Amino acid sequence: MKSPISRRTAFAVCLLAVIMAGTTGLYAASEENHVWDYGLELGPEQWAGIKSEFATCGTGREQSPVDISGEMDTAATPISFEYTAGKASVVNNGHTVQVNVAPGSKLSFGDGEYDLLQFHFHTPSETTFEGLHYPLEAHFVHRNAEGKLAVVAVMIRAGAAGSIDTLPVPELAGETTEIQGAIDPEDFLPPETGYITFDGSLTTPPCSEGVRWIVLKSPVTTEPEVLSRFAAIIGRNNRPTHPLNGRMLQASE
Repeated sequence: MKSPISRRTAFAVCLLAVIMAGTTGLYAASEENHVWDYGLELGPEQWAGIKSEFATCGTGREQSPVDISGEMDTAATPISFEYTAGKASVVNNGHTVQVNVAPGSKLSFGDGEYDLLQFHFHTPSETTFEGLHYPLEAHFVHRNAEGKLAVVAVMIRAGAAGSIDTLPVPELAGETTEIQGAIDPEDFLPPETGYITFDGSLTTPPCSEGVRWIVLKSPVTTEPEVLSRFAAIIGRNNRPTHPLNGRMLQASE
């Protein structure tokens, strides 16, 4: 089947340029032993040599993120989100803004079931579409009973207000904000859950492989000032894309 990517990403790239030009990059380490970041000295190009445990960042053959482009096979694997509302906290851990959710939310993909652990953000998007970034990307991190991970990636562009607009974002590394009331992670997903899937890795050290990636085709929206706020607080925290090395992208119908 043909790639589902549209040229709307060009608008996202233009907006990203405006946002990133005005950011101050309020990014700081939350721990004294913060040994990696996204800069020149300790950034993605250096991760593999920082610690022996990070070697896969340089030697792995199924690394993430990747560029979504070209022809794709058809994926027939059913997907179902069984998220539930509950308590949550938002932490600025120095690398990203992360929402820690209460137990109970699940992802069903094929015949496997995964528990949602947390979701966090990258600015600009780590996933690219025909080489183009979205301004923001959310990663919903899941784990099954065997300890295997599945990451659902949601692209975020400027537009109408969405659930992200109401999310409190701690400005300083190490700060945590408890969300008042309940939060439903499903509110942060698009209505349509068509997807592109592939085998990949964590996009941060130790870059472990064996991660199932599920990139949703449809983006969600948030107001432009929210994108600016995320960019200013997080700073640029996207790992560059990596070659597929023979991996096949599959897209749902």
